[in-house]
Amino acid sequence: MTETTPTTPQPTTTQTGTPVGSDAHSLTAGANGATALHDRYLVEKLAQFNRERIPERIVHAKGGGAFGTFEVTEDVSRYTRAAVFQPGTTTETLQRFSSVAGEQGSPDTWRDVRGFSVKFYTTEGNYDIVGNNTPVFFIRDGIKFPDFIHSQKRLPGSGLRDADMQWDFWTLSPESAHQVTYLMGDRGLPRSWREMPGFGSHTYQWINAEGERFWVKYHFTSNQGNIEMSGSEAELIAGADADYYRRDLFEAIEAGDFPSWDVHVQVMPYEDGKTYRFNPFDVTKVWPHADYPLIKVGTHTLDRNPENFFAQIEQAAFSPANLVPGIDASPDKMLMARIFSYPDAQRYRVGANYNQIPVNAPIAPVNNYSQDGSARHGFNAPSTPVYAPNSLGGPVADAAAAGEGGWESDGDLVRSAATLRSEDSDFGQAGTLYREVYDDAAKARFLETITGAISGVTRPEVRERAIWYWTQVDAELGASLGRNLESGAESANEAAEYVGVAD
Repeated sequence: MTETTPTTPQPTTTQTGTPVGSDAHSLTAGANGATALHDRYLVEKLAQFNRERIPERIVHAKGGGAFGTFEVTEDVSRYTRAAVFQPGTTTETLQRFSSVAGEQGSPDTWRDVRGFSVKFYTTEGNYDIVGNNTPVFFIRDGIKFPDFIHSQKRLPGSGLRDADMQWDFWTLSPESAHQVTYLMGDRGLPRSWREMPGFGSHTYQWINAEGERFWVKYHFTSNQGNIEMSGSEAELIAGADADYYRRDLFEAIEAGDFPSWDVHVQVMPYEDGKTYRFNPFDVTKVWPHADYPLIKVGTHTLDRNPENFFAQIEQAAFSPANLVPGIDASPDKMLMARIFSYPDAQRYRVGANYNQIPVNAPIAPVNNYSQDGSARHGFNAPSTPVYAPNSLGGPVADAAAAGEGGWESDGDLVRSAATLRSEDSDFGQAGTLYREVYDDAAKARFLETITGAISGVTRPEVRERAIWYWTQVDAELGASLGRNLESGAESANEAAEYVGVAD
């Protein structure tokens, strides 16, 4: 059945046909406040998205991982009371690497952002840092996440990935420019998982023993170096060994060549978060190291391969909701949405009792009133009460032990982007990355990559918008892209005319 596109867009609605207020902004308490759980469309949209595929992950489906240890070598106790970050502490870990867009069978070396997630089995409960090999992300509000992933996946009719919808979404979402500049640059093709950095990407909150609060960002610096491969090399490997990254990690650890990363944080004083020149909770931005230098915490080493890939890697459930005393969330809208979305996805993908699976089970004791549910195999003694409050000696919540953080907000419930600050810009940091970080050779490779990517766009208005997009990043880059695309179109026309004559 063929349907025509209406000339006047119809209003977006919920699944029950009720019009919604915004496709782009979650409901928050003021522009910089907490996301409201009663934002019905946000919850519906994310919950529906989390259930789109069975049984593989909707995103980050293709990946691999290993076990290791994290050793604290420095003293950052002035910033956080979290046991995992106290001097001299050693913590068992699980790390999973992945590709964002590809399915289970996709080649490891397709150009993509790489997932970088670490589970710390701490004495206070499991703590997960769920990030990527880039310090930023494509969007800043979780309500747009399903749309973003849909645009990078496959068309419902042909089942093919489509350049038109990729670039249509990116160019209509200018906040994506910083991450797309990373993706289309050398960072999009690491030589291996071992030879790339990792980032928590989001801003988190640390709370020390005195209750003082700080904002932090995590950085994992590869001790193997950051090494990338060329596009032609990646294509060759994709055809020869689709599991290249997975094989490389497994064989390196098997041979005793244990990869490691130094773990650093950037620390921003709590009050700075209110007045910093751009929004420090915007996941599309980085904090300049000149303002907030890296502070070393310790070293993370992978030294043990899984014994069963399905049980220990596929069933592993990582979530930014897994926080511990002394660590909490921030006003980052993307982070707040993920704190709901990830556990919801795990309950669907792995089951209601996914945290009882050995690879996800904490070493810390579990005391709560949860019971029953699919695939439950851990349970309390029959004498343990199943409700709270009770007078039978059951567990009791303890605010001091929880060590929760927070931030001030007294705004009205609104659907709005965060309040703009003096240096907030969707294209500014992308331009700095291109001009000041990429050398001439990297710039040439970058131009070649985006030219090739946008050459696949068939809709003229999307192609024009793509040229505009990169012109905002850098005027010379946009002009060069325009010339390349025009030259490519002329070459294609000449080839078509030649074929016509030859026929």
